[in-house]
Amino acid sequence: MKVFSSDCTFDYSWEEVSTANWRKYCPWNDKSPHVIAVDTLSRQIDPDTGILRTERLITCKQSAPQWLASLMGGTDTSHVFETSYVDPVSKKVTMVSTNLTFSNILSVRETVIYQPVSATRTQFVQDAKITALCGGWQKIKNAVEEASVCRFRENAMKGKEGFEAVLAMSRRVFSEEKQKQQAKQEMLA
Repeated sequence: MKVFSSDCTFDYSWEEVSTANWRKYCPWNDKSPHVIAVDTLSRQIDPDTGILRTERLITCKQSAPQWLASLMGGTDTSHVFETSYVDPVSKKVTMVSTNLTFSNILSVRETVIYQPVSATRTQFVQDAKITALCGGWQKIKNAVEEASVCRFRENAMKGKEGFEAVLAMSRRVFSEEKQKQQAKQEMLA
């Protein structure tokens, strides 16, 4: 098993980050063209805790190295199952994702947490556990795990850049909408 970890701080409030998180794979994010579809499978609020639990299926276009794609069957799409928990009381978003495609060959379990560090800044912590399950050939297992960690590292950098763009656009759109609402109220007064 190999582990990839990353963390950073976004200069946006937790409210902005937790709201923009649902738009992470929208057209505002030109760093995630590999995401073909995001389907919400279920969404429910725990009446006792107020925690919003959402299950989503994320469909992606594969961009695995050719040797790895050949080893794994050559398909060009993959599916990821994501479960997220939004706790409005503790101001914490936790997302857990696992690969469905090729899960008999490679297991990837990613956990992402967003928490405020101040009123205007939010910490992002990402952890991925990658395990190759391809028999007893340790050299192949290590190569698959290393290639996966390298790809994860590249995608994490792109993901941060893309999410920054989504956050900036969200802030601008919400600000414009707020100004429109204020102007409308002033006209009615």
